[in-house]
Amino acid sequence: MDGIHDLGGMSGFGAVEVERDEPVFHEPWEARAYVLNALGLAVLRAYNVHEYRHAVERMDPAHYLAASYYERWLTAVASLFVEKGVVARDELERRAGGRFPLARPPASVAPRPGPEDAAPRFAIGDTVRVRDVHARGHTRAPRSDRGRQGAVVRIAPRYPLPDVAGHGHRAHREHTYQVEFAAAELWTDGAGIGESVVVDLWESYLEAAP
Repeated sequence: MDGIHDLGGMSGFGAVEVERDEPVFHEPWEARAYVLNALGLAVLRAYNVHEYRHAVERMDPAHYLAASYYERWLTAVASLFVEKGVVARDELERRAGGRFPLARPPASVAPRPGPEDAAPRFAIGDTVRVRDVHARGHTRAPRSDRGRQGAVVRIAPRYPLPDVAGHGHRAHREHTYQVEFAAAELWTDGAGIGESVVVDLWESYLEAAP
C-alpha cells in the first residue's frame, strides 16, 4: 500500500540521527514488545511476518511519524492480537490503563494463486521495469522504484508473495530478483554521481522493458 512508511526518495525529514554506542533496547518495555512479536509469530503463529509488516504500514500516519521504532512494533503486535482474537480490545485497554491506538483495518484483498514450478521469466542481464501499480494492501514494491527501469543482476530464491501473505492468505512461492537501478533513474538529483541501487523484487512486480 502507499503510505507514510514508504519513505524511499522522500525528503524534508532531516538528517539521520546516529546514537553513539546505542543499546539494543532503551527501555524495558521495548524488549517486551520484541518478545511479544516473537510470541505472536513463532509460538502462537497467530500471524506471519508479512502481516506484521502490513500492520505497521496501517498505522495512522501522524502516529507512525511520532512513534519510536519499538512503539511501531508494539502497535502492530497489539493490533494483530486484537484482530486475530488473541486478546479483546477492552481487555487490552484495561491492562494498558486507557485508550490504546491500533492500526487501521486492512483492505480486503482476495487470494491470488500462482504456479509453484514455473521457470523464471527473466534472466541475468535483462532490462526490466517495475510495474507502476498502487496496491490497496500490502506490497514490497517500493514506490520510488515503480515505473523505473533496471537490470537483473541475480535470480534469487522463491519466496511467498507478500501481497497475498500480508493479508493472511496462503501465498505461492514466486521467483525474486535483484535488480540494479542507476541512481539517476530513481532520483532527479542522482545524475552524474555514478552510483546505483540494488533492490530485491518479486516477479509479479516486474515486466519486460520496452
